[in-house]
Amino acid sequence: MNIQENISLKSYNTFGIDVKAKFFVEITGLVQLQKALELKAYPKKFIISGGSNMLLTNDIDALVMHINLKGITVVEEDEKTVEVKAMAGENWHKLVMWSLNQGYGGLENLSLIPGNVGTAPIQNIGAYGVELKDVFVSCAAMNVETGELVGFDNKACEFGYRNSIFKNKAKEKYIITSVVLKLTKKDHVLHTGYGSIENELKDRGIVHPTIKDISDAVIAIRKSKLPDPKEIGNSGSFFKNPIISKKAFDKFSKSHPDAPFYEVDKNQYKIPAGWLIEQCGFKGKRVGDAGVHEKQALVLVNYGNATGKEILNLSKKIQEEVKKNFKLKIQPEVNIIK
Repeated sequence: MNIQENISLKSYNTFGIDVKAKFFVEITGLVQLQKALELKAYPKKFIISGGSNMLLTNDIDALVMHINLKGITVVEEDEKTVEVKAMAGENWHKLVMWSLNQGYGGLENLSLIPGNVGTAPIQNIGAYGVELKDVFVSCAAMNVETGELVGFDNKACEFGYRNSIFKNKAKEKYIITSVVLKLTKKDHVLHTGYGSIENELKDRGIVHPTIKDISDAVIAIRKSKLPDPKEIGNSGSFFKNPIISKKAFDKFSKSHPDAPFYEVDKNQYKIPAGWLIEQCGFKGKRVGDAGVHEKQALVLVNYGNATGKEILNLSKKIQEEVKKNFKLKIQPEVNIIK
């Protein structure tokens, strides 16, 4: 096992924050993962995968274990559906592209979401009317105390909006090693309900879209709004969209009749956090190398040499202004590592 010392994590997090791992090891197999967890010489351990949903604010005084488990296989299929197992270290977007190349539907709306497969259930990633839970069958996860592999089905994951058991009572207790998804081979259920997708398809002159058409539309929309982490450090959407009760929404809409919203159900409404942030004047604002993206106020960026603490301070200022102006709390979607 090749354990390195004082390794920069700049290339291991999409924000491009240059903090150091006191110790670092690349994990490419399950047995290796078990053995690494058993290392008594390194009592503190820290897990990193695609690094797409975290903000590192300090050096990591621990053994950083980079989960790089690879492989995509079909585990079960019938005439209409297929179950696909993807290892945790697989890039999420590459999995989406692989599924489309096989003619499998279900992931097209989740195209171009940054990160790896293993962290997708933690966040219950979602976009354009689809969430991971809609196609999720199960995942395997290793108990960090015992090294035992445990299975979690859809119900056991306790999925919510950008939430799961792995962000709550199972937080830091398990390392997800693989995920099984149920996709369609035919009779695909297309989700074009979000106006931006419908408009993009219309602009392309597409009346009867395929799953690839929807993926292409989503990719085009995301590229037009969101910066590429390879070009400018970011973690995608930094904040969750606040969900409020009907009573609170009625009060909010009277004060802000032009505000966009989405009806979650009869008793809950979602207000776009990006709109709230933009109304507070933060869109395109820059403080040193920390800033808010010029095209999408929901995205905080590292223009080059920002520290995690600088980005965190900017996020706190945004939260304060949104609460002051709209009486609404917006919470980070990104995991803050202090």
